[in-house]
Amino acid sequence: MESQALSPTDRLLSLLDHLGLDRAHIATQMPGDIADLAAGFGDRLGGVVLCVPTRLDAVSFESLPERVLMICGERGLTAEVTARAAARLIGARRIVLAGYDAPGWADVVADRTDEIVRETTGFLGALPAGVPAVRAGEGTHAGITYRIEGSGPALLLLPFFLAPSQWTPAVPQLAESFTVVTLGGPHLGGVATLEDRARAPTYQAMFRTLIDLMAPKPGETILDVGCGAGSLDRLLARRLGVANPITAMDTNSFLLSEGAALAKADGLDGFIRFVPGNAEALPFADASFDCLFSITVLEECDADRALGEMVRVAKPGGRVGVIVRSLDLPQWWSLDMPEAIRRKIVTPPQSVAARGVADASLYRRARAAGLRDLTCFPALVTLDRPEGPIWRYREDHLLAQLTPAETADWQAARDIAARQGLLFMAHPMHCVVGHKPAC
Repeated sequence: MESQALSPTDRLLSLLDHLGLDRAHIATQMPGDIADLAAGFGDRLGGVVLCVPTRLDAVSFESLPERVLMICGERGLTAEVTARAAARLIGARRIVLAGYDAPGWADVVADRTDEIVRETTGFLGALPAGVPAVRAGEGTHAGITYRIEGSGPALLLLPFFLAPSQWTPAVPQLAESFTVVTLGGPHLGGVATLEDRARAPTYQAMFRTLIDLMAPKPGETILDVGCGAGSLDRLLARRLGVANPITAMDTNSFLLSEGAALAKADGLDGFIRFVPGNAEALPFADASFDCLFSITVLEECDADRALGEMVRVAKPGGRVGVIVRSLDLPQWWSLDMPEAIRRKIVTPPQSVAARGVADASLYRRARAAGLRDLTCFPALVTLDRPEGPIWRYREDHLLAQLTPAETADWQAARDIAARQGLLFMAHPMHCVVGHKPAC
């Protein structure tokens, strides 16, 4: 049951059986994790809570709309995708968190705990679900870790994408009404998406180029700013071995914990040091590291402050590498589509913090931060595994924008490309490596 080939649906069904559950409630931010479960095994689901999803293809939930609760912000992607989904899921309930925006990295349960608990409890209380045979404790099954607490009908809490607190602030209150089963591991949520992205050959090639340009010498220290679950740090540790100590830092304690577990499982826990920290105020002294990199992090924070901090903790002559998503360049799908559809799918998801960077201004900002001898290289990352979570995460964004007729056209073109072995998509990134002056 530990095979990488198992789908999230296989794993979740196996876990439900392991817990003795014919039917359970499920709450998640990432509908793709449960889309096939909802479409093919809806009888195993009591109620479904989609908590601030930034991607949502409503089609998978059309057989159980009256069992779907969508919680969204008042503005931003979550508002847009749930409004479109509500138009297709007649009978579903949609709750708007007034005055709230919820980008993919929002710590929404910590921010709006009472509202989320109240709406979730009220909605699920009217729907039937079983009580697990396993009543307390924690374990691992089918590659999914679980922790059980509380009593009552089963409520499975799947991981968020990047939320630092995950479901933790709400668990004590939810456990008063439900047997709460909090799930984790590398096959669900943001960890699964980040792991899948790191397996893409072109993503690895882009990362290798970044490291080649920084050219760490034996004994030089390396810092990853915003490491997530450490997917790239493990790749780097395999490449460099013990020659270069790697410090992996993130503000997200959940991802740090998952990253440490993954490194240990790969026999690399002695190669990587995982530490908490904020990109805008790095917890290191001046001139601490020879090489620093940050990948798809500066979109979500004050980019100029983070760049300044990276330069501060770089040693004189040190190298700094940064990669961000590009919202100013088109993404591309290998499908022959009508112009009306093409216009909808070429624009990347517009998700960036107020002071973040996700465009070509990265290069100017890097120089303004004090880096010199810049190597600037926009790159295309290609995805070609439609069964993988990173593909689903990106495709769900565009499917939510299509009408039913356009969706049928998309699926037909997709099937043709798949039969030809030409189904892939490419999305742009901005990449830069610079040097801190030696004096």
